[in-house]
Amino acid sequence: MTRPARLSTAQARRVAVAAQGFAEAAPRGAITRTHLRRLISRIQVLQLDSVSVAVRAHYAPVFSRLGPYDRDVLDRAAWSHSARSPRLLVEYWAHEAALMAVEDWPLLRWRMREYRHGRWGKEIVAKNPQLRDDVVAAVTELGPSTAGQIEAYLESEPRGRKGPWWDRSETKWVAEALFASGVLTTATRVGFARHYDLSERVLPPEVLARDVDDDEALRELTLRAAGALGVGTEADIRDYFRLAAGQVKPALAKLVAEGELEPVEVAGWAAPAYLRAGQLVPRVDRGTALLCPFDPLIFFRPRVERLWNFHYRIEIYTPAPKRQFGYYVWPFLLDGELVGRVDLKAERTRPAGGSALHVVGAFTEDGQDRSRVAAALAKELTTMASWLGLDEVTVGERGDLAAPLTHALG
Repeated sequence: MTRPARLSTAQARRVAVAAQGFAEAAPRGAITRTHLRRLISRIQVLQLDSVSVAVRAHYAPVFSRLGPYDRDVLDRAAWSHSARSPRLLVEYWAHEAALMAVEDWPLLRWRMREYRHGRWGKEIVAKNPQLRDDVVAAVTELGPSTAGQIEAYLESEPRGRKGPWWDRSETKWVAEALFASGVLTTATRVGFARHYDLSERVLPPEVLARDVDDDEALRELTLRAAGALGVGTEADIRDYFRLAAGQVKPALAKLVAEGELEPVEVAGWAAPAYLRAGQLVPRVDRGTALLCPFDPLIFFRPRVERLWNFHYRIEIYTPAPKRQFGYYVWPFLLDGELVGRVDLKAERTRPAGGSALHVVGAFTEDGQDRSRVAAALAKELTTMASWLGLDEVTVGERGDLAAPLTHALG
């Protein structure tokens, strides 16, 4: 039996960063749909999240890889359709709630069947079968609608009356279950509010008609996850599309047998890993970017710790006095290494006037040169502030990097 190839941790890091598109130069000129399509084919998903303290999560990975761009390009790709500019992206539970390529929607039909009564609140949906039919009928009549608009149309319950979970109405739970089962999808978003419509009115007929065998879909998702990661263990690969061990194990075995994936050993990793066949290992460290908490490079925190010895947890739900680094912390990637982290907040209206990208706290990882990190970070923050239409970058007092960063910003 041939011994698997072996990678050092540094080599695995380079493969991971390159696979996510950080090792390439940003496009010159305006970012187009073509650039966006290529990026999605590489990283597969853009996670959605309601937090907007700096910028919403789905916009950030595109900026981190392609540089400043017009966010309308992403909005039009995700939430509008025309003959000249067909919809490029669609929402579904691809990782968590995420944007993915429209043509990939059939790969998750098995999940839609699993979620036929919704992902959560199944008992609420189960006790309201008539409401399910009523919601579908209302959307059919109304067109793209929020849960509140559907509820008002049905007059199913007084406005403001909510269910026991997350303060959602029963109508909202049923609409979300229909979304999870694939009956409804997001036609558009306004102020981040989802407007539901029938999937058949949003997705192209050829996408709706495409039938993918479950085993083939799982094989394809496993291969894509491995490609997006560059190198990863079974657990890493499972997490990318939130697959189960029983789904991924046979898919990995098949992909290895077919020569699509190669087993590899990574120094310091207890579990075996997998590499796309023919994957080149970069010789030098590249990639500099701010990473939002939901960036695909850092989705799976145990892998982040293995690759960079970087312990990272989101602290949004941690009480303020107990937070170690801050509310919405962005790791900073510099030449392929995670060297620091910044707690960021967009202050669009300030008491003294103007606007700012405010660094609430800035921290350097152990062993890093603070001056070097501060100089590179100042450049990235200035670019980010300009991209967000903010006047300046300001820095608070928290963290060992705060003073050097203030100095670097001039």
